[in-house]
Amino acid sequence: MNEFASVLRSWRERVTPADVGLPAGAGRRTAGLRREELAALAGVSVDYIVGLEQGRASHPSTQMLRALAVALRLTDDERDHLYRAAGVAPPSAGVVPRHVGPGVQRLVDRLGDVPLAVFSATFDILLWNPLWAAMNGDPSRLAGRDRNLVWRFFTSGHPGTEFEAWHEEEFASDLAGDLRAAVGRYPNDTALAELVQRLLVVSPEFERRWAEAKVAQHRSSRKTVTQTPVGPITIDCDVLAAPGSDLRIVVYTVAPESVDAERLDLLRVTGLQALGAAGG
Repeated sequence: MNEFASVLRSWRERVTPADVGLPAGAGRRTAGLRREELAALAGVSVDYIVGLEQGRASHPSTQMLRALAVALRLTDDERDHLYRAAGVAPPSAGVVPRHVGPGVQRLVDRLGDVPLAVFSATFDILLWNPLWAAMNGDPSRLAGRDRNLVWRFFTSGHPGTEFEAWHEEEFASDLAGDLRAAVGRYPNDTALAELVQRLLVVSPEFERRWAEAKVAQHRSSRKTVTQTPVGPITIDCDVLAAPGSDLRIVVYTVAPESVDAERLDLLRVTGLQALGAAGG
């Protein structure tokens, strides 16, 4: 068995269903994940996972390795070893970190009573909890640049979300400034450079803000999500720094004992049920 197949199987077998929010079920012959469970978490077929573990499938893509690292709750060192075992260079210091380590994943798992998502330094959505998907729509249905908040904001606006005018101006300015700061920190990230160049071409508003050369970090906003299954909900949005990484944890909260709090409580029930029905 080659090194990639060996570590993939070992790491799969050490992750319990409870670690990834799955029921243990009956009749399990191992405490770890089944191949079909890992396949579902990584978004690939069971046959592909079998091929990887048997050394038959070769040359997994960077995207595939990233998905496996997240599904297996790998540390940064383990992720880098997985890349090298697959013959792929691990992400360098000059590239935007997109790996969500086990500590941040546990935080997402445990804060299920508030909508929460994890973004990269360039606002690519990487991980979210079910309540986030119930409020905003399922991000797994998005692909490519549509998973980037800055791209969607400057190319499609913000349908389903309302800001006060002054706050919308501040939000747009902060997003452009945050992206410029990321360019300075990650000069070797080709995906980031391509994102900026495309935005300059397709969005005059982004081009105007980019020319201002503002450097900023977006930290908070207030907005109303108007198209939830239970009606509009006004939320406070706070952006928290994940310790030891350049990831952003975005958390939505509502004023206690308000209509918004009542609707968020209702969304935890009806919205999650609707999401589960759609996914099933």
